[in-house]
Amino acid sequence: MFAEIITIGDEILIGQIIDTNSAFIAQELNKIGVSVYQITSVQDERLHIKEALREAEARADVIIMTGGLGPTKDDITKHTLCEYFNDTLVESKEVLTHVEGIFKKHLGVPLLQVNKNQALVLSKAEVLHNEFGTAPGMWVKREGKVFISLPGVPFEMKNLIGKTVIPRIINEFKRPYIVHKTIITYGIGESALADKLSSIEDNLPAAVKLAYLPSLGSVRLRLTGKGSSSEEVNALVNAEAVKIRKALGDLIYGDEGDEPVEVVIAKLLTKKGYTLGTAESCTGGRIAQQITKIPGASAYFKGSVVSYATQTKIDVLNVSPETIDRFSVVSAEVAVEMATNLKNLLKTDFAIATTGNAGPTKGDSDAEVGTVFIAVVSPNATVVERFLMGSQRERIVQKAVNKAFEMLQKEILKF
Repeated sequence: MFAEIITIGDEILIGQIIDTNSAFIAQELNKIGVSVYQITSVQDERLHIKEALREAEARADVIIMTGGLGPTKDDITKHTLCEYFNDTLVESKEVLTHVEGIFKKHLGVPLLQVNKNQALVLSKAEVLHNEFGTAPGMWVKREGKVFISLPGVPFEMKNLIGKTVIPRIINEFKRPYIVHKTIITYGIGESALADKLSSIEDNLPAAVKLAYLPSLGSVRLRLTGKGSSSEEVNALVNAEAVKIRKALGDLIYGDEGDEPVEVVIAKLLTKKGYTLGTAESCTGGRIAQQITKIPGASAYFKGSVVSYATQTKIDVLNVSPETIDRFSVVSAEVAVEMATNLKNLLKTDFAIATTGNAGPTKGDSDAEVGTVFIAVVSPNATVVERFLMGSQRERIVQKAVNKAFEMLQKEILKF
């Protein structure tokens, strides 16, 4: 069973807003076994909307539209739908009463004719009550296909999807079972993963697919199974997941839906009663930022020194000028001194430090752009590693943050 999603609005096409509606709708449809064939964004223009509807109707069983249902003249979705379905608009007394109630209770301003026009709906449509807004949803059937028009305001749309649209699709359509299982890996690239999993991938059952979803510092492996029996599909997907786990071992961080690595670290520190501090240069405080986003971080996180400049490393973190002169400010030795001195300064159990060259120029070091050193000091050990992280500044920084968390987690787990 297929669905298509059509978002309507010039504001999406000019980049004024990001289309989060489609992602949400696609996720909710996928949960009930409905595959999204295509997502289309169109202008507030009648011919463009009608063309998108014609194409979607030829391919999909369910067509869901969002946007273009407001009270102003540029919102033309309802009038365009009238043309497409050879229909007329009629006033819904229930919707009008709802709109009047919203204006009286919440807005305290006169109800204008343009607002009353929100109660106009297609005569062939079933009205979907929008409890949080004035624009109702509409459900239209034609030759076995269902067309659903929803407001573009995200919280209004989400409420309608959850309370009305999804339950109705479940009741009216027979759907296959779709199962996803996503395994998260750290510290290995997409091509290296593909090489390790080549044999498994070549022998996947016909009902199961494997997708590689790379991001900075990690790759997500998504197994997807589809079939008529929930038990059968789950068994197939879980069997392949076991093979992948066996092949990759400790390269696997966890499953999607598991907590982010910084949350895992927070729980480990809290459980063991350890404290942490960070000394950051090339990462510019991003490690500390991700840690302090977690509620209750003050219980284990004592603070951070963002020693971006070389002199700050000397003045605040007491890094030896001789060490810098001998080994360079981007070096394993400086990273270790930063972490060790930060640990002593803040009296923490663990400290992590980063120093590197994120570019675009070499700055105070001769190290090539993309060179990063990360040091972790624990109660009885020091670990430092050198990385080459490419040439794009933003990617270098985020990769360094991800790798820092990976190293830190491994060290905490030793205790």
